[in-house]
Amino acid sequence: MAEVLSFRTEAGKENGALVLRQFADGILRLTLNNPPANLLSIAMLETLMGELQNAAEDQAVRVVVIASTGDVFSAGHDLKELTAHRGDPDEGEAFFEETFALAADLMLEITRLPKPVIAEIDGLATAAGCQLVASCDLAICTDTATFCTPGVNIGLFCATPMVAVTRAAHRKQAMEMLLTGETIDASTAKDFGLVNRIVPKQYLSQVVTKYASVIASKSPMAVRIGKEAFYRQLEMPVEEAYSYAAEVMVDSMMTDDAEEGIGAFLDKRMPDWTTE
Repeated sequence: MAEVLSFRTEAGKENGALVLRQFADGILRLTLNNPPANLLSIAMLETLMGELQNAAEDQAVRVVVIASTGDVFSAGHDLKELTAHRGDPDEGEAFFEETFALAADLMLEITRLPKPVIAEIDGLATAAGCQLVASCDLAICTDTATFCTPGVNIGLFCATPMVAVTRAAHRKQAMEMLLTGETIDASTAKDFGLVNRIVPKQYLSQVVTKYASVIASKSPMAVRIGKEAFYRQLEMPVEEAYSYAAEVMVDSMMTDDAEEGIGAFLDKRMPDWTTE
C-alpha cells in the first residue's frame, strides 16, 4: 500500500499542502499542489529541495517522479512574490539573488541526485517550470501539454531556464524558444528534445509508473554510478570522456551487483541486487 503524506504548508492555501508525497514500490511521487499555477515560490523551492535531499539518503527510494495538480504543471517563479520585494531598501536585489540561486540549487540537486527523476507533465510548463522539466532525467507528457520560456515577452530573458533547456533541447531549437517566447506543443517539444514520450492524458500516470517501475527494478548501484557518469562525461572532450567511462566500467565490474547481474544472466535467473 502506498504511503501518502503532505509536506510544507503555505499561508492562505486552502488545503495547506504545497507538495504531496506518495511512496510505493521504490517510487517516490512528489506532486506540486499549489494550483492554479503551481508557482515555484521560495516555499515551493525549499520544499522540493528538502524532499530530494531526503530521497537521496533513503535507500528505499529508487526513482523520483515530479508531477502536479491542476491544469498547469508549473508557471515558474512567483512574479508577485518577486515584485513585492521591489520596495526593499535594495529594490529587491537580495531577494532576487536568493530566489534564482535557490532555483539553480534545486535543478543541480536533481542532476546530482543518485536516483533518476522523471517529470510527469500535464498542462503548461513555462519559464522556471520548463526549466524544471528540462532538468529532470526523463520527461513524459500528455498530448495537450505545452512548453515555453516567455521571459523575453516581459523584458526578462529566461537566462536561468536557458541553462537547463540548452542542455536538453537542440541548440537552435532552444534559441527559438528563448528568443521568441512562444509556446510550443507536445509534439514540437518532443522534436526539440525536451520530452521523451507523449501519451494520452488518461494514461499519463500509468505510463510514468511503468517507466519508473522498470528503472526501480535495476541495480541501484548501477543506476547511481551510471547517472553520475552520464552527466560528468557530457562536459568532457570525447577522448577524455572515453578514458573516464572506461574507468567507470572497470570500477563497476568490481562491484557485487555486476558480479551478481552477470552471473544471473549466464544462469538464466533473476538477479538479487544489493540494497545500496
